[in-house]
Amino acid sequence: MLMARRTKIYEGKAKILYEGPEPGTIVQYFKDDATAFNAEKKDVIEGKGVLNNRLSEYFMSGLNNIGVPTHFIKRLNMREQLVRSCEIIPLEVVVRNYAAGSISKRLGIDEGTQLPRPIVEYYYKDDNLGDPIISEEHIAAFNWASSQEMDDIVGLALRVNDFLSGVLFSVGIKLVDFKIEFGRYFENEYQRLLIADEISPDSCRLWDIKSGKKLDKDIFRRDLGNLTDAYTEVADRLGLLPKTSSQTKPTLVR
Repeated sequence: MLMARRTKIYEGKAKILYEGPEPGTIVQYFKDDATAFNAEKKDVIEGKGVLNNRLSEYFMSGLNNIGVPTHFIKRLNMREQLVRSCEIIPLEVVVRNYAAGSISKRLGIDEGTQLPRPIVEYYYKDDNLGDPIISEEHIAAFNWASSQEMDDIVGLALRVNDFLSGVLFSVGIKLVDFKIEFGRYFENEYQRLLIADEISPDSCRLWDIKSGKKLDKDIFRRDLGNLTDAYTEVADRLGLLPKTSSQTKPTLVR
């Protein structure tokens, strides 16, 4: 079978990358592994990879459709998608709309507080260092990205924020914050940026607008209930699941 012949390029905490069928393409496989606190906490959550593959396809396709370039080409099956090969910039770019997680601890802001405006933060992508927060000065000094790329990164990150916030708000979900990664690729001899990695409840904080119920990986981080139920609820609200008689309201906290 094809699986046996494929060459593995890289295996991360939540995904495996294989060489794609054509030059310049990669097959991205979504695992069921869940990790938190830089892999200090680990588990296997059945069905998580299938849901994240479908959700990331939905968000990336939507971004492509509004002119925000992403690495996504097409979904291949329940766990795999075909993506464009790119050179990953070693930054995790976080956009925050409400205080939660590390910004609440760092600045003493109550979780759930709306921020005066969306805040864009940068973290150096290195698990061994715990992905430390960095400034634009660090990025410029170490040449991780050019000043033009940084302008593009901020502009694209805020466009992603507008798109995701609107889509999620329409189904009763508040986008608290999210993390994205960027890659470089060449198009007609010009180097451009695109959104890479994934966009899923693994990389976003999603709260129910009315109840404040968490629908993201904080459920796993903080032992708040069943992660698959929460991700299923997000996919269901977005209309990504077939309607069946068993598709009742998922129970999040037991």
